[in-house]
Amino acid sequence: MLIALLGAGAVSPGPGLAALLAVLAGAGAMGVVWAVASARLVAALRAAAAEGPRGAPVPLPALPGLGAVEEELSRLARATEARAALVGRLRAGGEAVVESLPDPLLVLDARLAPIRLNRAARLAFGDGARGRLGALLRHPALAAALDRALAGAGPQLVEVALPGAAHREYAAQALAMDPPLDDGGRVLLVLGDRSGARALDRMRADFVTNASHELRTPLASMMGFVETLRGPAADDPEAQQRFLAIMAEQGERMRRLIDDLLGLSRVEATEHLPPCGEAPLSPLLRGEAAAMEPLFAQRGVRLVLDLPEESLTAAPADADQLAQVARNLLDNALRHAAEEVRLEAFRDGARVGFAVRDDGPGIAREHLPRLTERFFRVDKGRARAQGNTGLGLAIVKHIIQRHRGQLSIESEPGVGATFRVMLPGG
Repeated sequence: MLIALLGAGAVSPGPGLAALLAVLAGAGAMGVVWAVASARLVAALRAAAAEGPRGAPVPLPALPGLGAVEEELSRLARATEARAALVGRLRAGGEAVVESLPDPLLVLDARLAPIRLNRAARLAFGDGARGRLGALLRHPALAAALDRALAGAGPQLVEVALPGAAHREYAAQALAMDPPLDDGGRVLLVLGDRSGARALDRMRADFVTNASHELRTPLASMMGFVETLRGPAADDPEAQQRFLAIMAEQGERMRRLIDDLLGLSRVEATEHLPPCGEAPLSPLLRGEAAAMEPLFAQRGVRLVLDLPEESLTAAPADADQLAQVARNLLDNALRHAAEEVRLEAFRDGARVGFAVRDDGPGIAREHLPRLTERFFRVDKGRARAQGNTGLGLAIVKHIIQRHRGQLSIESEPGVGATFRVMLPGG
């Protein structure tokens, strides 16, 4: 328009050229402002795309239109940053949950190599791919299950047993990750340790087998004598008396076994409940020693007491159960002693305890860890002949465990054995 006016002579040349130059200068300045603001906008977009959102707002330009765009961009950046922070917190929380899981968990890549292990897995198998972890991943059954899971066959569940000094049994579950995890994880492997449950199942089966055998033997003997009394010995009073005495002995053996089984069942039923009350050891031990004195005299074994007059009180404690511990240990010592059994009580710092020593043949070192197992006997034939059910020391162990105490056994062949009980002191 200004150029047309100049051409038509409507505007004088001097003022017209000045006005034209002013318009061109203003347009150039506006172009520079738009260029700078656009560059800032592009830079902000690139920063958000390449480095993530930033919380600082973008400085606003002089132009209101572009300023509104940049203001919205800053608002969008702050909202994106807030969402990213939320995602980060959720991811950190999820990793903390996985890390604290009690069962081992492993993340494997497409080559089924370990990428991540949680704390339980590191404790169980170590950090490296060799050793226990390598043995696990090379297990044929587990390797086949991992291949099937990676091939898209769905979740795979397999039982895995790892032999060795510490035999472990696991229920392994393999899950394919589709899409893969951010770190490239393709398979999730979760291991449930079933070693304790399997050992408990075997223990129960062994217990039923041993209990059945222990009851079946005297029962079969009694049935045989009954048949003999009905037949060949029906008219032989002397044989009848002899057989009846044997039957009475076998019946007493069955009674002792049943009593010990019931006693063990009662102790196990209350083992998880801490005792309450107190148990003064010296009077308790003197009472048990006096009750068993006739048996010691009958077998010609001296019972020597070394019980201090000072107060030795176990607390918290169940006095009746501790009396049973002393009775079982004295009975066990009486079976093996040659001439003497010593019963002593003592204090050890904040704890109190008592010990039973015998001068019997002693016990070989390899048998010591198994002495408190149910039905375990070093000499089974001699033990049965003496009326040992094989449950007395098992009962002792469970009672002491309930009292949060400790049972230690010291012995060498030819020098006797010492059973020492330590208990919390009152």
